[in-house]
Amino acid sequence: MHRLTRDQARRIAVRAQLLDADRPGDVVEVAEQIGPIKIDPTAVIAPSQLTVPWSRIGWSFEAAQLTKAVEDDRLLFEHAGRFYPGTWLPFVRARLGRGLLYRSTISWLDANARFRKDVLARVEADGPILASEIDDTSQVAADSDSGWRSSNQVPRMLEVLELTGEVAVVGRVGRLRRWDLAERAHPDVPRIDVEEAERMLSRRRLQCYGIARSTSAYAGVGQAGEPAEVEGSEWKWRVDPEAIAALDDDPGGRVAILNPYDRMLYDRPRLSELFEFDFVSEQFKPKAQRVFGYFAHPILIGDRFMGQLDAALDKKRETLVVSAIHEMFPFDEEEREMVHAEIRDLGEWLGVEVTGLR
Repeated sequence: MHRLTRDQARRIAVRAQLLDADRPGDVVEVAEQIGPIKIDPTAVIAPSQLTVPWSRIGWSFEAAQLTKAVEDDRLLFEHAGRFYPGTWLPFVRARLGRGLLYRSTISWLDANARFRKDVLARVEADGPILASEIDDTSQVAADSDSGWRSSNQVPRMLEVLELTGEVAVVGRVGRLRRWDLAERAHPDVPRIDVEEAERMLSRRRLQCYGIARSTSAYAGVGQAGEPAEVEGSEWKWRVDPEAIAALDDDPGGRVAILNPYDRMLYDRPRLSELFEFDFVSEQFKPKAQRVFGYFAHPILIGDRFMGQLDAALDKKRETLVVSAIHEMFPFDEEEREMVHAEIRDLGEWLGVEVTGLR
């Protein structure tokens, strides 16, 4: 049983997510350590698939590096709205199948048996292919998801076939996904059984988190790693033994500005328990109820969440407009300058001027 102070637990979590002073060199290294990177079109500043690597690598990261790693080098792969490290592919593939589908989705799939065959035949004949190039021959329409989806059933069918392991995303044209048969997209993937896949995924997830609650549905680490106690916490924790071994080799902290979809923020209960940070994205709140802003980015200083940045990219004026830097805990002069420097670096990475810093 490892007994950790809260400071040690936070340092382990920060370092596992590559948010300490020792910056990684490229986007593949980032994904291998922090795990899947969420893909989301929300670009108040920049999409999450770009700001997540930037917050680790810094100014030298370019979007083209991500595209190259996915489409040319095949060191990353896209699946279910995330970019995964390539070494995760055997584990992810082993879990695919109808067992991942909801009952209602299985019913929809069975009712569209002919449509499924049509889509697979078109992908086999002409893939890689865009969803817009495939005819909608569906027999039954699915629920509309309260307006989130169009009436075209092809994208939904492709996403379902992705979960069953029959098709895969192999690239993008802008925001549009290019699809191919999974066996062509990822040939020669080693076969492993589901139990082994789950064990390996649990270990890799713990590596990504450093420390996590064993029963957390967000982290999914199960009994991987070793048991730990954290000072002042009654939770039962699991900790990565390699993270424990590296505790004395501390490169120090820095300022990091995190996209709201960053993996560091995903496990909200852990965020509250270890960091005393109750993060709520206000994206879907009425404007009058927002405190920190529509798409505020949390600010990490060292191993504490100290503030939130309310800023937006004005593409027409080519400026990053800072509406507010909310100090949840008062910054000292050095901290404020470090935060301002990181915001200026963000503007430089975006290729725009920064206005509103004060």
